[in-house]
Amino acid sequence: MKKITLIAAAFGTSACALLATTVQAQQASSVTMYGSVDAAVEHLTNAGSNAATLTRVPGLTGGSAPSRLGFRGSEDLGGGLRAVFTLEEGIAVDTGALNQGGRAFGRQAFVGLSAPWGTVSLGRQYSMLFWSQLDADILGPAMFGSGSLDSYLPNARVDNAFAYRGTFSGLTVGATYSLGRDTVNAGPSPSGSNCAGESATDSSACRQWSLLLKYDTATWGAAAAVDEIRGGPGAFAGLTSSSLKDRRSTLAGWGKWGDLKLGAGLIARSNDASTATPRSNLWYAGAAYSITPQFVLDGEVFKLDYKNSANQATLWALRGTYHLSKRTAVYATAGHISNDGTLALSVSNAATGGAPVAGGSQTGIGVGVRHSF
Repeated sequence: MKKITLIAAAFGTSACALLATTVQAQQASSVTMYGSVDAAVEHLTNAGSNAATLTRVPGLTGGSAPSRLGFRGSEDLGGGLRAVFTLEEGIAVDTGALNQGGRAFGRQAFVGLSAPWGTVSLGRQYSMLFWSQLDADILGPAMFGSGSLDSYLPNARVDNAFAYRGTFSGLTVGATYSLGRDTVNAGPSPSGSNCAGESATDSSACRQWSLLLKYDTATWGAAAAVDEIRGGPGAFAGLTSSSLKDRRSTLAGWGKWGDLKLGAGLIARSNDASTATPRSNLWYAGAAYSITPQFVLDGEVFKLDYKNSANQATLWALRGTYHLSKRTAVYATAGHISNDGTLALSVSNAATGGAPVAGGSQTGIGVGVRHSF
């Protein structure tokens, strides 16, 4: 009987120790579900060859930001080292379909290690071009904004990528390198460019790299970045050979004075896939002002200029956002684009199929609601 009692006591002690270890492990790790749902109605003039008006609920992006659902987590490994991961999918609110070419986690899907020296991660993730524009581009991935002039900007993500990013006393350095930048055929469109890479016969096919140098204080910041993608057999946008490159180099900055924030930048592009107009500059400047704690008015102007060509476009956009709570807001926005030469860019990047004729202009208005969680 005494022997049985001792065995039971030992078993109980072991179980308690195991339970304590499990509780401790649970406390050292966490998983967060997050997301936003942004739905809008937009009305465009001069859409298509017959210059018709077009009213629609766009699906590629909402009026202010793309809808998404994500999961991020971390585990404390001790000694300042943490395991991290992110899985994030884009949602077309108009139909409920997945964006980014139908990928389950097309916005981000990576795992890595994080420590005071920075974060190293592997998977599908943002290019450093994205991080360089995050604070300076006031309107960001809105329906009327920089994505209307360069569709890569709100879609600067790469598959099969190694990434590093670290911040030290306000200075952020980062880099990515992809062995095959885009495995999805969904276009041609920013959702997929059909350049899988990872080829045994062509080691340069569909490679990508980017670099970032960024400095931020409480009231101002500046960033410089370079992003280069290579082509490959069958790739869209004319990048059909690994000898062809598309490079974007940027300088951007922002400043804040009380309720006023200003941002500006330049993105210089060299695109081997375009023999007629390989070089272009995209300039932008914007401002955001909190009129009240609930109401924010922001706007931005963009100028796209192709060198040694008549092709150019000017876009301006305004947006007013009223915050009903910390998580829910309603907004109204308006934009106008003027194309010159053979350009036929739409004022809206929220969905395809609404562009004016070459050299034409277009006006857009939109209203929407956004909820974050």
